[in-house]
Amino acid sequence: MKAVIGIDIGGTNTKIGIVNQEGKTFGELSFKTQEGHENFEDFIETMNEKITVLLSNTGDIQINGIGIGAPNGNYFKGTIEFAPNLKWKGILPLTELLEKKTGIQPIKLTNDANAAAIGEMVFGVAKEMKDFIVMTLGTGLGSGIVTGGKLLLGHDGFAGEIGHVTASRNGRHCGCGKKGCLETYVSATGIKRTVFELLAIENIESELRTKTYNNLTSKDIAEAAHRGDAIALKAFEITGEYFGRALADTVAHLSPEAVILFGGLAKAGDILINPVKKYMEENLMGVYKNKIKIILSGLNTGANAAVLGASALIWKEI
Repeated sequence: MKAVIGIDIGGTNTKIGIVNQEGKTFGELSFKTQEGHENFEDFIETMNEKITVLLSNTGDIQINGIGIGAPNGNYFKGTIEFAPNLKWKGILPLTELLEKKTGIQPIKLTNDANAAAIGEMVFGVAKEMKDFIVMTLGTGLGSGIVTGGKLLLGHDGFAGEIGHVTASRNGRHCGCGKKGCLETYVSATGIKRTVFELLAIENIESELRTKTYNNLTSKDIAEAAHRGDAIALKAFEITGEYFGRALADTVAHLSPEAVILFGGLAKAGDILINPVKKYMEENLMGVYKNKIKIILSGLNTGANAAVLGASALIWKEI
């Protein structure tokens, strides 16, 4: 059976799985990305060991390549470049080192949002689409753009960082070093910040007042909103307004068929989608109104979703 290896490298965990052409995963495991790995070569060694374990447990499988989604992954060079959430700094030659260790070719790398976009095209809701955007709403806000059936990469491999457009001039500090980036308002972290701002300025009863910043999650906020909590509902309204306005600008640049939402915060469903759609439509030029779908990801929302997206990098090429 033909299969590929999909790898999702996160700031906390790295997940590896073997995926066939129908998107079925055969075996999956994970390990801590940075713990116990003083240098990047140690990390590559552990990754190779885990791949060997997976292959030894999956029987007669022909591996056709490795697809990897990683923060600040450069598709053209196969490098991770200046990733703010990894302790290894500078330019990391990921595909070169992993190819030497495993002997597997080809190895393709891109950022996690781009991997999700290709995953949607191969396995998800974008199978029949040529122009769409995937927005990954996690700790930050990632974006993968497909136009004319091809992933938009730009001349240096880093096109499409919608999460770092300026949503509020001189606004919240962002991990990238700028102020007011969209992801500081539209992400799991962003909506937490909005909730605590509201709790400070609003004299409104809320179940969220019992939460500390460190133990509040976007899931808690979504569940409170579904129960009618006024602060949680207002936080989603504010998040939707920032997001919708930014998407209206993005639509003017790209005219996509759909915006696909992926990640933890997207699981809030209509309580997020409805305000996003409302404010996007309010800010769209007339020619675009009522044409752009906002839909949830069609990828498996379980632990292997990012692995599935990474594997699609290889299946798309094949």
